Amino acid sequence: MNAIRAIDLEDADGLMAADRDGLLRTASTAGAQVRAIVAAMDEGELASLRGADRPRTLIWVAGRGTAETAGAILAATLGANAAEPIVVVTEAPPWVGPLDVLVVAGDDPGDPVLVGAAATGVRRGARVVVVAPYEGPLRDATAGRVAVLAPRLPIPDEFGLCRYLAAGLAALHIVDSKLPIDLGLMADELDAEVLRNSAGRELFTNPAKTVAARMSNRGIALAGDNAATLALARHGSSILLRIAQQVAAATGLADAVVGLRTARANGRRNSPDSLFHDEDIDGPLPDRLRVLALALAGERTVVSARVAGLDDVDVIVAQDVPEIPDAPGGTVGPGGALVPAGPTVSERAEQQLAVLAVRLEMAAVYLRLVQG
Repeated sequence: MNAIRAIDLEDADGLMAADRDGLLRTASTAGAQVRAIVAAMDEGELASLRGADRPRTLIWVAGRGTAETAGAILAATLGANAAEPIVVVTEAPPWVGPLDVLVVAGDDPGDPVLVGAAATGVRRGARVVVVAPYEGPLRDATAGRVAVLAPRLPIPDEFGLCRYLAAGLAALHIVDSKLPIDLGLMADELDAEVLRNSAGRELFTNPAKTVAARMSNRGIALAGDNAATLALARHGSSILLRIAQQVAAATGLADAVVGLRTARANGRRNSPDSLFHDEDIDGPLPDRLRVLALALAGERTVVSARVAGLDDVDVIVAQDVPEIPDAPGGTVGPGGALVPAGPTVSERAEQQLAVLAVRLEMAAVYLRLVQG
């Protein structure tokens, strides 16, 4: 936990000076990563996925990290609407064959699991997409026989979730053109989210700073109420640990609700005794738990009802995007500059989750920077 904040979240100059590793800039590249995937599509990198027959299955192979999270989100949000099942696995299944599309995703071209999966898919005639650096053993095992969506921007893997999501959406769009996928709109929404979260924006109009402030000096649990938001909660937990060195549990909303109700029943929440607590005599108070319930827009009412009456619970939805008062053609940004009006957040689940991922990533960066 961060016991002392060396820099205030409202101190834009202090935050920028503390960002010696360029983390804010790196966290702001989500839209650019999506546009790089669009450029690869326009250049024909996925042409080999087109076929006369509809694929039997889209298989997403990823062993760990943001690639695995992206597969879980894609399966949870699009699995019911795609013409072909989306299967998320850690290695190539024994039944893979010519009727399948195999996506191999990761950040290590020497990973034996990824190399083996790609080689197996090629050998058995599947349509294979490599969403990884295309070099070393991975290239040697598949050269010339796969579609390649290698990263075009040098971004650490912890900030690569949106790139993997975009790659999966691109592959799905090629094999199932009836899916309403708009990567250009997704990139615009991510850019708008980054702008809202810029260091110069005040806390009350900055969703990422608001989330960071809620997490500061607290025990944190990120909760999801379905497979997609739970996968996002795990991503948030990972990014907080990697970037801010802050431990945050990732859990189902039901578990978080039970934990809070049990704590309240045992008198550990908002106890009147804490008003008279003297740390020199009684020792430090335990960290109070704050639950951030990550939800899709269509679930807000249900999730809010489930946590009604509980203290220290915030429902976080992508559409919670307060703006600075309107100006003609846009909003007034830091220093009085006019910021063009950005798109509202889409109703599509995968795009909402991408926006929330960027918000959590930038919140983690702010928690890192306030340490000085």
